[in-house]
Order: sequence, then structure tokens, then C-alpha cells
Amino acid sequence: MKIALPARPEPIEIDRKQTAVLLVDMQNAFASAGGMLDLAGVDVRPAAGAVANARLVVDAARDAGVPVIYLVMGYPPDQSTAGGEDSPNPRKELALRLMRERPELKGKLLTIGTWDFQILDALTPHQGELVITKPRYDGFVGTSLDAELRSRGIRTLLMAGIASNICVESTLRDAYFHEYWPVMIEDATMAAGSPEIQRATIYNVTTFFGWVSTAKEVAGALHAK
Repeated sequence: MKIALPARPEPIEIDRKQTAVLLVDMQNAFASAGGMLDLAGVDVRPAAGAVANARLVVDAARDAGVPVIYLVMGYPPDQSTAGGEDSPNPRKELALRLMRERPELKGKLLTIGTWDFQILDALTPHQGELVITKPRYDGFVGTSLDAELRSRGIRTLLMAGIASNICVESTLRDAYFHEYWPVMIEDATMAAGSPEIQRATIYNVTTFFGWVSTAKEVAGALHAK
């Protein structure tokens, strides 16, 4: 049965049996004091609201039997998935840059097994929920995400996470290119940067790549009879 989801630029219909919640990089690195973004000078205080709204959506999804899938950004201690000398990733990706520029941080940022890499306590996965580690901003690159979604018959992705203008938007754009229907939950995301950056991401999504809704609207749709 399809249900109406209020969204911009127009409402869309979703089938809960073909829908998943996709949490992107809800890790200490992106949302906690002392994490990577905080160390880089980004104000992470707005993350608390985004996390609370993501929890509202996750709880509604679990109640409705809608799968919750986690994407997390990270590298093994030897950085073997980070890209070599001929890759632009180590030159641009924030954790790799900070660890190179500040030797005291080496092995501490977005490194698998560290506190920085861990999923936030408020959004701890339940047993059996899928967690996929990605080596790039885009959750489809170098991962099993597409195969996992297709094996579950998923067509609609309800997306929350940090940072909205980097990993959320990168993954959302690629979801669109892979023929999924992506919905950004705007108040369950936070940009790495100013409010203008968040508005730019919302503009890109509503105009070109998908739909935008709110945590309250998404939770209401998931609970709808």
C-alpha cells in the first residue's frame, strides 16, 4: 500500500515495503565535541537537533518494519582504502588531511576501531541492522550498498546524516543516478559550514535530485494506517 509523504517540491507516494531509512555518517567524527569536524573548526552544536530528529525517524521506521541502514565513513589503520599517491582523496578528505597536517592526530580520525569512527550512542544500530563502511563521500562507491538495496527491493531512500552538503548530498545524487527515489530529511541533517550551505543543498535536492521533507512528516507517514 502506498502512502502520501509531504515533501518539496511536491508530495510523493511511498510504499513502506520498498522504503528504507539511510543514516549517513552519524558518527562521533561529525556530531560530537572533540570529533573530526569540531577539531576542524566546524560548529557541531546544531548536530544535537539533527540527531534527535533522526532518532524520531529511526524509531518510527522500526515500529513500521521499515529497514534502517547505516553508512559510516572510515579507513583501516593502514589507510589501504584511502587512495594512493595518484588519488585526489587524500588531498581533499578532511580526516586524512588533518592527520597528515597534525601528527598528533595520526590514526585517531575516522580510523576503524577508534572513538571518532563510532556511531553515536543515540543512534546505536539494533541487532541485524545493516552497517556499511564506505571509503569515499558517496555511499555507493566501493561498497555493497546498491546490491543490498536491490536485494531488499528498496526503491525509496529516506536520508538523514552529517554532513548534508558532503556525504549526504553525494550519496543522494548517486542514488538518483541509480534510479532510487531519494528524500532528504532536512531537519535530520547538518551541513559542514554556514546556514547558507544547508540552504544550497536543499535547493539542489528539491530542484534537481530528489525531494525534501521533515522528520515529523516522515515519522507521520511511516506511522500512517
